[in-house]
Amino acid sequence: MQTVIDAHNVSKVYNPKTIPVYAVNNVHLHLQRGEFTALVGPSGSGKTTLLNLIGGLDKPDNGSIIINGVDITGLSANELIDFRLRNIGFVFQSFNLIPVLTAKENVEFIMQLQKTRRQERENRIKSLFRQIELEDKINVRPSQLSGGQQQRVAVARALASRPQFVLADEPTANLDSKSAANLLDIMTKLNKEENITFLFSTHDQRVIERARRVITLVDGQIANDTARVSTLHEVAGQAG
Repeated sequence: MQTVIDAHNVSKVYNPKTIPVYAVNNVHLHLQRGEFTALVGPSGSGKTTLLNLIGGLDKPDNGSIIINGVDITGLSANELIDFRLRNIGFVFQSFNLIPVLTAKENVEFIMQLQKTRRQERENRIKSLFRQIELEDKINVRPSQLSGGQQQRVAVARALASRPQFVLADEPTANLDSKSAANLLDIMTKLNKEENITFLFSTHDQRVIERARRVITLVDGQIANDTARVSTLHEVAGQAG
């Protein structure tokens, strides 16, 4: 299988000259293409910090992070921006949609930055909105969408650039049970049908039940790493 993420001895330290606090402490992490993985642990365990390091939103103080064969810790700021644009999709807890743009324009914006041709953009947008089941909301602004619908648009935006993998930071935290289930159904389907790799940072048991690998962080270190042959959700579906 293809290794998508390969992190070696990764650490992130705050207040190194006074009382050092290791948000991430000597972490080794390897993800293969097509994995559906949850990073879990108590608040302050380092989940979001590790996700930000892998996504190139922050730089480690030690170690290396190799994505698709590229050591992103050695890239310049501009090179890192371009690399993220072409390789990584992000889904945030707060949606982060641009309020003055329509749902379509929010998704298209990423492809415009990539200088994707117009017809290709149109085809990709139609496909994505069909997948997230929001074809009838394509031309409305975020304020006219429910929280669950906004997060589905955020997923479409994350996938617009055809990334190798998607990083999702607490994507269901602000959603009710039905909206969270719909969102997870969509991401699970994309994972299985398109082999898109997902890495979640989450406290949400609903996400954890869907994950096929669960990595537990405690005090910035990996305390447990468990792979499942099938998820609790899949077992329940088979029983039904």
